[in-house]
Amino acid sequence: MTESEFTQLADVIFARIENALDHTDIDCNLNGGVMELELENGAKIIINRHTPNRELWIAAKSGGFHYQLKDGQWLNTRDGTEFFSTLSELCGITI
Repeated sequence: MTESEFTQLADVIFARIENALDHTDIDCNLNGGVMELELENGAKIIINRHTPNRELWIAAKSGGFHYQLKDGQWLNTRDGTEFFSTLSELCGITI
């Protein structure tokens, strides 16, 4: 996948996250390729695109997670879990 294709896919994901959070108390700030979520309890989750590796990264208190696109899904490079599943669990809502 080209850098441009990756950037477009990441932008779609960021938009999906923003839309899912519109009616929640989770604050969402997007600055370039980095999205910061602040949960009601003050916890923060950082989501960013890592363009050189064509990966999406999630950083949370529970750890860091790297995701690559495989067969149409963004899967964790370590354990194969799906991006939105993990993010939903971390946020406590369905995304």
